[in-house]
This record gives sequence, structure tokens and C-alpha cells, in this order.
Amino acid sequence: MQIEINDKSTLLDLNGNLTQSGWSRQPMLDCNLENVSFYRGLKRPFQRFRVKEWDYYAIFTPNLFFSATIANLGYAGNIFVYILDFTTGDLHEESLVVPLGKGILLPKNSDHGKSSYKANDVLLSFSVAGDKRVLSVDWSGFNNGKGIKADIQLFCPPDQESMNIVIPFEDKRFYYNRKINCLPAEGRIAYGDLVEDLDPDQSLGSLDWGRGVWAYKSFWQWASASGHNLDSRTLGLNLGGGFGDTSAATENCFILDGKIHKLEKVTFEYDSTDFLKPWHFQDSEMRLNLIFTPFKERVARTNLFIIDSEVHQLFGRFNGVATTDDGEGIEIIDLIGFAEEHHAKW
Repeated sequence: MQIEINDKSTLLDLNGNLTQSGWSRQPMLDCNLENVSFYRGLKRPFQRFRVKEWDYYAIFTPNLFFSATIANLGYAGNIFVYILDFTTGDLHEESLVVPLGKGILLPKNSDHGKSSYKANDVLLSFSVAGDKRVLSVDWSGFNNGKGIKADIQLFCPPDQESMNIVIPFEDKRFYYNRKINCLPAEGRIAYGDLVEDLDPDQSLGSLDWGRGVWAYKSFWQWASASGHNLDSRTLGLNLGGGFGDTSAATENCFILDGKIHKLEKVTFEYDSTDFLKPWHFQDSEMRLNLIFTPFKERVARTNLFIIDSEVHQLFGRFNGVATTDDGEGIEIIDLIGFAEEHHAKW
């Protein structure tokens, strides 16, 4: 069973309980994190250190992948940017850990407001204005002074559907997430001498917007893609699992020309001793059957006292078939995207 949320409400009631659990095609819940309530007594003032918030943007162009994130984990912030050149295989990533999230601004909801961080030679700014999302990144010291700068507009019309889920964990913990795929991207990315002008007919962006209170030890799997199918319609994937109570909803779907086609359970089959071997994805209703063939592995490890995480993110090509809600068969050929496994203590 998958429960679709159709009524707007607050995310939390006055006692910190979720008012609804499930999924929706548009953001329906006001993210009132001020009502978080899972600690009592002397521990209550420490609640804010357990709330997790992030905005993760990703851009696929014909030649490269670019990503920028602003995150506040409560007791620390995390700023990271990375870029992958598909032709050369060159991948470079840099991150900052910001004590207590000082200087990080993140909005209450996903459909308006501004996310930002600025310090020394680093500036990240994400803002929402009408049907546009404006991304600005300027990190002059990136890769020993090579520098990276991006000015990008993502177009998100009001009828663009997105995968929104709210699922519970134990002890009044929860995850509220919005994923938007296949947003036409216009602008420029400059990385040293490499300059990429973005054509919105070929370059697409996505957003992973997360708010919630997680268990200290967490695990998840995620796969995502934004591209075009054979008849030039935009085609996106969002598959995930490994965390929370998904009896009301999973985040599994594919997105065809801005419309969500919801899937139930999807299995991730891969070799965790060799992530570069092909992965297999199949859903419980036999509507999705994909082989993912990686061509590049990104490994990111963080070990800073109370924060300990390891992510294996694989870039590759999806091939297979998917069936829409109305029974149309979609052939998926060489759709570039990524799949990942993530273990975290945070």
C-alpha cells in the first residue's frame, strides 16, 4: 500500500507527532520544525543538534556532472561541491565542516526562500523565485586555486511534479524529503580553464531537499537520473530505501515529462565488495527492470569525532524498461545517472 497525501497541513502537531505519513506529487506539508519534540526534561535543549537539513543540487550536462550542497546537521554544517568530467574521468570534490552550522541559512520549505553560506573564498547561494531556481557558486580556492564558479538557472513550472515523502522513524523521529528531477538548466559552469555553457534542451538539474530527525546510525541507498528518452521526452529516476518505516510510502518512481509514475518496493542488487560491477533494479510489480553499468566511483569518507560517514556513489548508465501508470512501455537506453550506498553515524 502507498498512501498519497492530498490535503495540506503542518508536518508536525503541537506534540511533535507527524500529522500525515505518505507521499505526494507536490509539497503539501508546512515544515514546522519548531514543533520537533523527541527529548524531554534536561535533554530537551539538545534537540536542535539532532535536526538534519540539506539542499543538494545536481546538474547533468552532455559533458559533465556538477553538484553543490548546503547542509546543517545540527551540531555541524557541511558544505561540499564536486565536479566530474565524463570525457576524462577527472573527479574533484572539496568540503567544509562548519562548527554548529554557523553562517548557514536554509529556508523552512522547499518552494520558496534562500539557502546560503559565505565565508572567506567560498560562496554558495540557492534561491527560489517563481518558476526559477537560481544557483550561484564561487569557490576561488577549489582544487588548489584552480577555482570553480557556477551561475545556473533551473526552470520548474508550477505543474512539474516531484517526489515528496514523509516517513516516521522510532521515537518521534522522521524524514521529510522532496526530490525534483529533470529541470532544464541554463547558465555557465567554469572550472579552471574548462567552461561549460548550459543548453536547457540538453542540460538538466535536480534537487534533493531533506529535513528531519534521523537515528544516529543510519543507512540508505539512492539512485537518480535526469535525461531524455528516445522520443526526446524528459525522463528521470528516483529510487531509494534502507531507512525508516516505508509502510505508508517509498520514494520510488520514474518521472516522464514532469509527471510522476509511482512505484512500490524496488530492490537494489549489487556487489558491495566491488561497486563497479553492474547493479540490478527491479520493482515489486514488475513495472521496472534496469541494469546500471557504472563507469566511475566516487568515495567520500568523513571521520570527525561524532560524525562518521562513508558513501560510495557510482556514475553510470541505466538500460532497461519501465511501464507508466497507463500501461505505456518505456525503453531506457544509456540514461546517465548515479547510484549510491551510504553508511552514516551523525
